Amino acid sequence: MEKSKVYFTKEITPESLIKIYETLGVELDGNVGIKISTGEKGSINYLKPELIGDLVNKLNGTIIECNTAYPGKRNTVEDHMKVAEEHGFTTIGKGVDIMDGPGEFKIPVKNGKHLEYDIIGENFKKYDSILNLAHGKGHAMGGFGANLKNQSIGIASRNGKAYIHACGHTDDPNKCWSDNHEQIHFIESMAEAAKAVSDYCKDTNKKIIYITVMNNISVDCDCDAHQGKPVMGDLGIIGSLDPVANDQAFIDMLWNSTDPGHVKMMERVDRQEGRHITEYAEELGLGSTEYELIEI
Repeated sequence: MEKSKVYFTKEITPESLIKIYETLGVELDGNVGIKISTGEKGSINYLKPELIGDLVNKLNGTIIECNTAYPGKRNTVEDHMKVAEEHGFTTIGKGVDIMDGPGEFKIPVKNGKHLEYDIIGENFKKYDSILNLAHGKGHAMGGFGANLKNQSIGIASRNGKAYIHACGHTDDPNKCWSDNHEQIHFIESMAEAAKAVSDYCKDTNKKIIYITVMNNISVDCDCDAHQGKPVMGDLGIIGSLDPVANDQAFIDMLWNSTDPGHVKMMERVDRQEGRHITEYAEELGLGSTEYELIEI
């Protein structure tokens, strides 16, 4: 079986980001949604409009997001849009769409152990093509965040995020944080939700591609209002048609790095059993952990 292709560049510039996109060979057309994290108010390492703006404009895309389940400055549409504006995202492409503003809908989870369905933002239906544009970094609950997290927690509505965090036990944002479950079940729930989105895209003929920018790498996620400074140097940009391969490549680059700070990243990932997400996503049929890394 042919290995998945992961394209890589050490350069992190607007031009290299466009080059990665073009190398993937899939033209995102129609109404294009670009899924990023807009970053919690107070975070510092989210992908900046100065980096991604040229690609967003090239695609005439809309930044797409959903509200958070945790209390903060992005758990309502009004507050979320304020943060998105402060972070500069309303000035690129066609602006920002908080997809669960008008509502949410359920999509099936096939062969899941924890989730019966995924709950995603209503406006996801509007988009013909999706660019899953992730920032590679650590995460307090998931160990790390890249394309799989961006597709699961990221595309889920506020209630959907609660449902994933509670491993299918509740979709109430006020109750999900007190749910008693094993950590590995949360990791698997994220993989199941990511697979559900992939299946929905296939069933509705939506194109979807995956890019991860590995810069400003901190142990904390962009959803952390008190996000710490980067703990290691930038690694570059990777892109693939396979989200499992792309996430696996990010993990492998962290592990193979000679930067002393990579130890902190490895500790954060393994503390939360984060590496399990790629092997379980592969088991679900979402992609492959076997890949060919092609430097461009």
